[in-house]
Amino acid sequence: MNVAVISITRHGIATAGRVVAALPGAQLFAPEKFAAEAQAAAPGKAHTYECKTGEQLGKMFTAYDALVAIFSLGAMVRMIAPYLQSKETDPAVIVLDEGGKFVIPVLSGHLGGANALAGHLAKVLAAQAVLTTASDSRETIAVDLLGRELGWTFEATHDELVHASAAVVNDEPVALVQEAGSTDWWTNHANGRHGPRPANVTQFDTLEDVAPEKFAAVLWISLRPMPADYREKLAGRCVIYRPGSGS
Repeated sequence: MNVAVISITRHGIATAGRVVAALPGAQLFAPEKFAAEAQAAAPGKAHTYECKTGEQLGKMFTAYDALVAIFSLGAMVRMIAPYLQSKETDPAVIVLDEGGKFVIPVLSGHLGGANALAGHLAKVLAAQAVLTTASDSRETIAVDLLGRELGWTFEATHDELVHASAAVVNDEPVALVQEAGSTDWWTNHANGRHGPRPANVTQFDTLEDVAPEKFAAVLWISLRPMPADYREKLAGRCVIYRPGSGS
């Protein structure tokens, strides 16, 4: 990921240097008055700015895949608010406290990779990742991430993703049909799941084995087109996953 790390305090810059060291290619940004501290924290990777921090964040918002800020969560929320567009295009945004004890994904936790990045930083900094997305806090299936580590893509509208995700986290009956792709998607799913697969998810080998009326949502892993009769029966509550070759 193309990552910008920004801090506005002397002690925060020291933590920012640790973050930059943990992320190859990351760059550190700090106010001009802390130029010496920034260069000491991240030699050759430090940049300074003279404008307001909110303006600097605006410049970086579309230029980087991820922004990591070492200052308060509230301040970060207020400063990035004018630049928010959509979860499909906004960068991952993460906040750390000055001491590097807590790593908090703020924006684009799943699609943008903020949760995954937070998990990585928590490990290398010996910090606590604070994940507030329901699927991650409960270690259940993240519908928009299923198979991502394996190179799978998904086909679904925003409403279909929301419906299926809600069914999973609210313990409604969900059918997972796997007709293709690697079966090793659980332990490698969303940075790894350590417990059993969710009890409300029933797995099937073929779509035709599923009685649509019995399930709130269907997660279908397949390479074939949706059968016409199932397309109507599952309208609005099916997410289709397409494994690539060898995945």
